[in-house]
Amino acid sequence: MADDRSDKRSGPQGADAGWAAVGYLLGGMAVWGGAGWLVDRWLDLPNVGLLIGLIGGTAAGVYLTMKRLGA
Repeated sequence: MADDRSDKRSGPQGADAGWAAVGYLLGGMAVWGGAGWLVDRWLDLPNVGLLIGLIGGTAAGVYLTMKRLGA
């Protein structure tokens, strides 16, 4: 068939894969760290939520990097 191509890439290659990994890690830390910071402000806690959010966001970024890039 015309739609079957053997040259399809499964994901980013080279520098694109590196930037994708950096984006996943920083994005996870920013989103979940920000959510933790907001919870801290809402509940008047001493940066416990921020720390939990940063650790959880880093773990989520590593998971996404492994899942999507297969590294």
